[in-house]
Amino acid sequence: MARHRLFAMDKQEEMAALAILIHDLRKHKKLTLSQLAERIGRSVGFLSQVERGLSQPSVADLTAISEALDVPTSYFYSLSQPRAVAWVTRAHERRTLYLAHGITDIMASPTLQGAFTLLDSLLEPGALSGERQMQDRSEQGGFVLSGQLTLWLGEPEQCVTLGPGDAFQIPSYARLRYANLGDSPARVLWVYT
Repeated sequence: MARHRLFAMDKQEEMAALAILIHDLRKHKKLTLSQLAERIGRSVGFLSQVERGLSQPSVADLTAISEALDVPTSYFYSLSQPRAVAWVTRAHERRTLYLAHGITDIMASPTLQGAFTLLDSLLEPGALSGERQMQDRSEQGGFVLSGQLTLWLGEPEQCVTLGPGDAFQIPSYARLRYANLGDSPARVLWVYT
């Protein structure tokens, strides 16, 4: 068991790694903080804090950043971890993103090179993806493992609340936001193309 801990990162290390990924990709795309902040509809100060690991982006922020930088959102989960078997991911090998507003995303897929990726999302009571709707280039689906998940989809927004055993499928570029409006934590297995 001690060997497994060698490869797992703690929350601060995960936040620092995400900050570096965002900063380095923005620089690679030759964008200034101001240009990226304008593209995602956030302040330069907020984006600067995210890039220094001082603030956590929301799911909506991370999706907007990925779209503005022309990469799939899954790019930010791509920190490589050593694996004993290439097509299997053990719990201690997974990349975790601690996002704003009470959401923790854990990349369950062993690779991002396949036709789809699996994401295990943990939502604290009151957690939300962001104040505004987001659009992701990926088609996505989900299966509620525990708790409840409320989805708002489209313009005008259509709202539905799902519980354990319920599933959904959303086309790419659909306008979406989501939250856990329940009193207990929720866990959702997401699938992205």
